[in-house]
Amino acid sequence: MELTVRYFAGARAAAGRPEETVPAGRSLDELAAELAARHGEGLARVLRVASFLVDGVTCHDRNTPLPAGATIDVLPPFAGG
Repeated sequence: MELTVRYFAGARAAAGRPEETVPAGRSLDELAAELAARHGEGLARVLRVASFLVDGVTCHDRNTPLPAGATIDVLPPFAGG
C-alpha cells in the first residue's frame, strides 16, 4: 500500500509538485525525513514548521505509524487574516 502526500502553499512550491505517493509503513517523522531527503533543504525547512493532517485529522503524535492508504496533507503556516 501507499500513502498520498498533498502539498499546500509554500510546501507545494518547495516540493515542486502538488502531491506524490510514497510507500506506507512509516511514522510521520520518518515520512518527513524521507521527503526532506528527496526534495532538499527548502522542503525540509517547511516540514519543520508545518502542520500535518492524516485523512483530514490533525496529527499530534509524529511517531505513530501512518495507516496504509492514508492521505497526508502538508500545511505550512499561513499568513493573513
